[in-house]
Amino acid sequence: MRYISTRGEAGSVDFEGALFSGYAPDGGLYMPKEIPTLDYHTLRTWSTFSYPELVKELSSLFISSELIPRKELNDLIDRAFQRFRHKNIVNLSRLKNGLNVLELWHGVTYAFKDLSLSCTGQFLQYFLKKRKKHVTILVGTSGDTGSAAIESVRGESSMDIFVLLPKDLCSQIQELQMTTVIEENVHVFTALGNSDEIDEPIKELFADADFVRQHNLMSLNSINWSRVMVQIAHYFYAYFQCTPSMDVTPLPTVEIVVPTGAGGNVTGGYIAQKMGLPIQLVAVVNKNDIIHRAIQHGDFSLSESVKPTLASAMDIQAPYNVERILWLLSDCDGSLIKTLMEQFYMSRSLTLPEELHRKLSDILRSCSVSDEDIVQAMRRCWEENSYLLCPHSAVAVHYHYRQLKCHLSSRPRCCLAPASAAKFQDAVLRAKLVPEVPPEIQALKAMETRSTTLTREDDWAKTLRDRIEAVAKHRQT
Repeated sequence: MRYISTRGEAGSVDFEGALFSGYAPDGGLYMPKEIPTLDYHTLRTWSTFSYPELVKELSSLFISSELIPRKELNDLIDRAFQRFRHKNIVNLSRLKNGLNVLELWHGVTYAFKDLSLSCTGQFLQYFLKKRKKHVTILVGTSGDTGSAAIESVRGESSMDIFVLLPKDLCSQIQELQMTTVIEENVHVFTALGNSDEIDEPIKELFADADFVRQHNLMSLNSINWSRVMVQIAHYFYAYFQCTPSMDVTPLPTVEIVVPTGAGGNVTGGYIAQKMGLPIQLVAVVNKNDIIHRAIQHGDFSLSESVKPTLASAMDIQAPYNVERILWLLSDCDGSLIKTLMEQFYMSRSLTLPEELHRKLSDILRSCSVSDEDIVQAMRRCWEENSYLLCPHSAVAVHYHYRQLKCHLSSRPRCCLAPASAAKFQDAVLRAKLVPEVPPEIQALKAMETRSTTLTREDDWAKTLRDRIEAVAKHRQT
């Protein structure tokens, strides 16, 4: 399996090359040259698999056995899931009124990103040990990516990780999960800006080819293909748990509702669909609604500013993974995608070509949700089920309740739950509910913290560059 850039001007790489990259050299994102398709027999066979077994099967399609032999791949994935609290790794809660909630948050940091990043961390360690090399990981986070990335590599001498988070725009728990990790290879920066603003210095550093080469700079944001690849498994597992039957042809369609920020998760869903899984995808967003506007009207343009919401990890204006979806929809036309994305990033505005918009709206439904909608969904779910939702999960559940009210769609539906309510106590209190706080979350508030503050007056890219160089120099002494 080879990987090529969505913008068509970079050479192809293997899985290892894609894993250790940020953006491709031409500014695009790596994607597999071919998406494998699965027949009815394979889907029936896979329908009995556990979540880890699905991750193994899917990963083996995208990682050649010459790079990672199958037995070793299986061992890496088993190791990745050792710290998860639920025996099934993920869990489907079947609640009243046809509400199915797929809990993706049973990992160390209580968020779905533990699933992909724990595997990605194992893949990295495998290659670094084999090649005897060191990498520098640079991550921007709107909440959950940073802590999950830190946990996947903390204490590893072959990796240094630098994380930028938006000060006071994450929940207190999200921030503490990053700033309380006191490890020699973990470097956390709290920036006085929003999640889109912290992406700018990261892009600047990745655009410096000499700096990237010198420090083996890479990303663990969802620009990294490995994360998208593992997330494909969510959709197969959700489908097999929620489909009424695997014994009919054609197989029934299941609707999967995806809380959406940067778009990595829903990209995994679209790839699952292209592989032959009969799912209808719904991208649900908060008031930062660029993906909703693109689907409904072809308007892929930035708003004047990021709007802070209760679903803070989705407070993103520039969902970079949409580039991957548009590339697939354009029949992998790198030249077209390069033109469109350069226009978007230069002018902050893009009207999708009519044909591309039509294809996008064919494969994705969408919904935009207010903070009041989030609070109401959290309250109703508690009143009907004594079940606490995090605000991001509530974005998806609001869509389900709205469909019930309007008597729309009788097909089975699964709402993805990306995080535990334990991480968002303020939102739970806003819904006039009582937070349930696990002891390990409560303990964070008494722990020592360490981070570097980046003010509006600082040159963030220079500060990062200087710190990376200083750490590298110290490591060599």
